[in-house]
Amino acid sequence: MGLSYKDSGVDIDAGNKSVELMKKAVESTFGPQVLTGLGGFGGLFQPDLSEYKEPVLVSGADGVGTKLKLAFKLDKHDTIGQDLVAMSVNDILAQGADPLFFLDYLAAGKIEPEKNAEIVSGIAAGCREAGAALIGGETAEMSGFYKEGEYDLAGFAVGIVDKSKIITGDSIKEGDLLLGISSAGLHSNGFTLARAALFDRAGYSYDQEIEGLADNLGAELLKATKIYVKPVISLLDKFNIKGIAHITGGGLLENVPRILPEKLKGVIDKESWEKPYIFEIIQKAGEIEEKEMYRTFNMGIGMVLVVEESEKAEILSELKSFGEKAQIIGKVETAEKTFLEIN
Repeated sequence: MGLSYKDSGVDIDAGNKSVELMKKAVESTFGPQVLTGLGGFGGLFQPDLSEYKEPVLVSGADGVGTKLKLAFKLDKHDTIGQDLVAMSVNDILAQGADPLFFLDYLAAGKIEPEKNAEIVSGIAAGCREAGAALIGGETAEMSGFYKEGEYDLAGFAVGIVDKSKIITGDSIKEGDLLLGISSAGLHSNGFTLARAALFDRAGYSYDQEIEGLADNLGAELLKATKIYVKPVISLLDKFNIKGIAHITGGGLLENVPRILPEKLKGVIDKESWEKPYIFEIIQKAGEIEEKEMYRTFNMGIGMVLVVEESEKAEILSELKSFGEKAQIIGKVETAEKTFLEIN
């Protein structure tokens, strides 16, 4: 008998089983604006534009990066999907966009239906937290392309904002304050450096218990990226939020200056917030310079907002009502060039 697609490494039946197992989780993200179910060639979404004068679509794409290596090592796949959603929705949120829908791409050497369903359940959970519908995606089986048990993820978010309400940073001026919203830990950035420091150099194990950490080392590192959509959208409706920086790849040093106009700098007091202990462990394990830490990791701040002094108390109170830990971490000053100064 001749070769079949399954003989060569692609199991269509396993793919169909994956779809069935993930169907309930995916449909839990649907609202009345979703006009299609699973199985179509494209996802149909009918946005309600009645509240917008000049609606603008904002899109973002990202992955999870080498944090996936931890999921493989620990064989834990139910939270990595939230990381995927968070990386894109937090990015479009930085321009004031409210997420509408999300698409995912999952590729593996071999489809494992139960594992795929676990991954997608995490994506669906992230979408529910962000208020976005998971209207489509792709599961690709690529035999021989990935190592056994490994996979890759990519995600794509589309949101909407009124043109007049796009967050550009243009109105930021000297004297405005930098407000930091706490992260859950590393989120999804800097894992190549973290792994090199902790495991290659210091010789820690994934199940290592370290005094000062609530979980073992692997569980601490695998904590899901926070999704800031609900609290920040609430703020945008009530206050003059002048700038938003998602602290992602490039850390605080690279991301805060992205929202500042020319000849303004951000000045941050590094003692103004409590940093998760995991960052101290990583720094000591790798003997990493402080500047490199702030350029690589979020250091405990997942989102930075630029706000007016007169509104800081009310904004902090609003964030507290959402269960967010936030504090003023710095200010905006005049400078010859745009950069972030950490004191």
